Amino acid sequence: MTSGVVDAERRRIRVGPFMWGAGTDLAVFGGSAAVALGAVLAWRALGQDAELPEWGWVALVLAIDVAHVWSTIFRTYLDGEELARRPRLYFFLPIALWIAGALLHAASPLAFWRTLAYLAVFHFVRQQAGWVAIYRARAGERSRIDRILDDAAIYLGTGVPLLIWHATLPRPFSWFVHGDFVGTPRLAALITPSVALLLTALSLFVLRQAQTFVRERRINLGKITVVGTTALLWWCGIVGARGDFEFTITNVVIHGVPYFALLWHYARFRAEEPTGAKTLGARVVAHGLVAFFGVLLALAFLEEMVWDRAVWHDRPWLFGGSEGLPGSGGGSAHAMPSTTSWLMTLLVPLLALPQATHYALDAFLWRRRDTGPAQARALGFGGPAPR
Repeated sequence: MTSGVVDAERRRIRVGPFMWGAGTDLAVFGGSAAVALGAVLAWRALGQDAELPEWGWVALVLAIDVAHVWSTIFRTYLDGEELARRPRLYFFLPIALWIAGALLHAASPLAFWRTLAYLAVFHFVRQQAGWVAIYRARAGERSRIDRILDDAAIYLGTGVPLLIWHATLPRPFSWFVHGDFVGTPRLAALITPSVALLLTALSLFVLRQAQTFVRERRINLGKITVVGTTALLWWCGIVGARGDFEFTITNVVIHGVPYFALLWHYARFRAEEPTGAKTLGARVVAHGLVAFFGVLLALAFLEEMVWDRAVWHDRPWLFGGSEGLPGSGGGSAHAMPSTTSWLMTLLVPLLALPQATHYALDAFLWRRRDTGPAQARALGFGGPAPR
């Protein structure tokens, strides 16, 4: 009997581990990617215009991209204890970023947007690498080969589409504003070898997962999902995208939705701690997911309203004010204002401060040495998810 139980245990296939549970993880990472890819296929099948429609801007840019930036406040500014732990950082970092942004904008508005765009790209890539690192750590995969193959799959899966983007500019979409990426036609010579390198890295990653399954009867499904969806959607959303809609939905959804999930779980776990129960964040999440997302959506709406009324003038139907600049055209990217002033030099970096602060703080907030109990649980290293 004992021998039979041992043999059965050895034959059992282990799937995981997961951060928030199999269903939640697969819905957040795999489900969001499936929705994005399905929307692209449906969009093409219906013969819709390649540009981002106004409802798409609201759903994708406002409600996901901008709102997820604001969710960082549940980790920082809505937590009095966290603010008291690092008051200088949370006070002076935004000021320093604003000053740096104003100086850069004064030198060249394009240089400002170009810098912000490349910081955003770095942030997006690093987040995908971060998810993979978490799943690797959760599974106890400490082999150097695992880290090398994981990193190669992520960095080539994102880097090769970016290389192709730079080599084939202009494309029918931009990151923030038209011309924010530097066109580098000479990179075209690297496209074929880089694609070959990407396919090799993905093949080796698959072989490593197969080897792990054969040896340990284990499937790290969360990690595989992140690697696979990252490579697929970055390729489809950049190399294969016909226009702004396809780029935006593939880019934004798999980045913003998992971050929402992380901050939602963090805020709930933090609210369960004695020192976290009275924080502003805890008071919000006590009213559920609708309140959590409602606060973020309201902040995102207010931010975009100021952007639109003061700078872009793209959406008077939503925010009021005058019509847009000639050639602004809506969508997720903008044409830069044809005139600049000292007011714009101060205002534009100020309005971009939520994004810049999010990028800067996110670089170290989730590091292991900054991990408290709530953060450990939110990343899957603690107890079960709250009910």
